[in-house]
Amino acid sequence: MLVLVAPGQGAQTPGFLTPWLDLPGVEDRLREWSAAIDLDLVHYGTNADADEIRDTSVAQPLLVASALVSAGQLFASPDDFARLVGAAAGHSVGELAAAALTGVLSERAAMELVRKRGLAMAEAAAITETGMSALLGGEPDVVLPHLEKLGLTPANVNGAGQIVAAGTAEQLAALEADKPEGTRRVVALKVAGAFHTHHMAPAVSVLQDAVARVEAADPHTRYVSNKDGHVVASGREVVERLVGQVANPVRWDLCMETFKELGATAIIEVAPGGTLVGLAKRALPGVKTLALKTPDDLEAARALIAEHAAAGSTAE
Repeated sequence: MLVLVAPGQGAQTPGFLTPWLDLPGVEDRLREWSAAIDLDLVHYGTNADADEIRDTSVAQPLLVASALVSAGQLFASPDDFARLVGAAAGHSVGELAAAALTGVLSERAAMELVRKRGLAMAEAAAITETGMSALLGGEPDVVLPHLEKLGLTPANVNGAGQIVAAGTAEQLAALEADKPEGTRRVVALKVAGAFHTHHMAPAVSVLQDAVARVEAADPHTRYVSNKDGHVVASGREVVERLVGQVANPVRWDLCMETFKELGATAIIEVAPGGTLVGLAKRALPGVKTLALKTPDDLEAARALIAEHAAAGSTAE
């Protein structure tokens, strides 16, 4: 069974959309979305530097747009996606891409919502200097109490020996100076705030107002939620979870457990892929993986889909 996943913030790199613009129709779609959300996705995905695309209000729409255009090269229609993919999920902002790919939101609605999400989270992040750092290695029963002692939140519990801590600049500096026992490295992430923590509470109310007017359909393909790794069959519940998840931890470890329970045999990470495939390689041995980085990866992705397509998959 094939699982499709979409990466979260921090996966973006300067110019990462450039090769995708050579494909028919991609630039037209990006310019259409750009006009709808008042953000030049083509410029930011091709010519902007690392600091410009680190901006939360820019990075989040870029990542969802990239996920949608790259997935669009693999699946001709929603029916095609539902026939071939057994489950889908996204990490953090990638959940909006997954919601669009599984039919919960239209692509236009997903882009409009992610623009509001990015702006609201950037505004919340500006209140206090905050950030996120990944801890590599270490056991959860040692790492989590240590983070609590420092006042940090385990914002992403990613499995495969990785937990991402979020908090103020001072708290993260204290973590760098005092790593939990067994932790190999602490790596500062390319994000501009303490996402999935109480620091994002102001953004939740903004998104609650925004989604009140959004039409949501039930997913045509199993949608696996960051909140608890559960498969969510109600479109309205998916949207409600998207809102609450802004200020709550991402449990990607539980998502991967669900992939295993569902019988996943292959995972494709849409562009800009790499991070989630890396986690899957360590947590799900035996499951084939592919990171969609550039159009050069499309042929291999199509071959993997043909080999692992979930014929008769459902959203149950």
